[in-house]
Amino acid sequence: MTRAHGVALVTGALTLVLASPAVAGEAKQSSFGTLPDGRPVAAVTLTNSHGVLARVIALGAALQSMILPDRDGKPIDVAVGYDTLEGYATKPEFFGATVGRVANRIAGGRFTFDGHTYHTPVNNGPNSLHGGTKGFDKVLWEVVAVKSGPTASVTLRYVSPDGDMGYPGTLTTFATYALDERNQLTIEYRATTDKPTLVNISNHSYWNLAGAGSPGGAMGHIVTIPAERYTPTDATAIPTGALPSVAGTVFDFRTPHAVGPRVRDGRDTQIAYGRGYDHNWVIGTAVTALPHLMAKVTEPLSGLGFELWSNQPGLQFYSGNFFDGTVVGKGGQIYRMGDAIVMEPQLFPDAPNQPKFPSARLDPGQTYRNVIIYKFTLGAKR
Repeated sequence: MTRAHGVALVTGALTLVLASPAVAGEAKQSSFGTLPDGRPVAAVTLTNSHGVLARVIALGAALQSMILPDRDGKPIDVAVGYDTLEGYATKPEFFGATVGRVANRIAGGRFTFDGHTYHTPVNNGPNSLHGGTKGFDKVLWEVVAVKSGPTASVTLRYVSPDGDMGYPGTLTTFATYALDERNQLTIEYRATTDKPTLVNISNHSYWNLAGAGSPGGAMGHIVTIPAERYTPTDATAIPTGALPSVAGTVFDFRTPHAVGPRVRDGRDTQIAYGRGYDHNWVIGTAVTALPHLMAKVTEPLSGLGFELWSNQPGLQFYSGNFFDGTVVGKGGQIYRMGDAIVMEPQLFPDAPNQPKFPSARLDPGQTYRNVIIYKFTLGAKR
């Protein structure tokens, strides 16, 4: 065991050995290290028989690694983040994390709910982002179930107390990651409350389908988003409330387009505001009973791709605009603008302050549910 900046790290137990196919449906728990206060951080590795591997860590209930074989059979980690606990503990950047209690932005860190005004900490310019200064991404979750079988899975739990980050009600949340033999990774969030509250939980995985350490970044990824409308924002990334058509704009991904040629088109004020894409696409008007297609992404060189499905009405697409070379990630790679993309199925940003948007309200006796399914396509053989 080594120690860096006060965080004990376990590395040897996490070395990947993928020379032969994994046994179908295995889930194995190990240690990912120890936090400065002495609390151990568990890791659970899910594998299938096709050489696909997903590792989830208890800090932030985060997807730390996603291994896929490319068209040459070479295993590639496509989840951008860190190799060890130190980065997640000291400069987390939401890598792979569960974000909440309310994902995305709340204007001014302020909202009115049932006649009362609430404040949540501001941590993104003038606004609150992803639950405030200590959202779900920065807490240690409890591993409550690890299951092998045809589908390997892990379930984690976090109980957010009444008043946590300014939100009312004690919220009990479960995060389940499940990997099956169809190369599908399903992330399901469920939450219940003891008093009326607001909930909007999502996953914040950063993807580079050429490999997390690939110097080419993710701007060559081909993206399709089946949305007719999007939510433009003000200069602080808060939606204006308008729902314009994507037609004739750089937000039209109804047919496949590479990200790179559009993401720096400063003729669109929205791109200038976000330094690229950091916007919500309107997939629907309400949460649905069954998941529906949210996006398709492919990477020409590796041959890897995925379809993203969810039951949520909105898709926040972020093009990694704020990587500035200050983060050293997997394999010693310095992350810079455009090195990864994020797609977060969720409710619309600032929903608590926008009555025309789908509601984030959750009452006692109800169960919040967000189902996110990544249907991965492995690289076709050369």
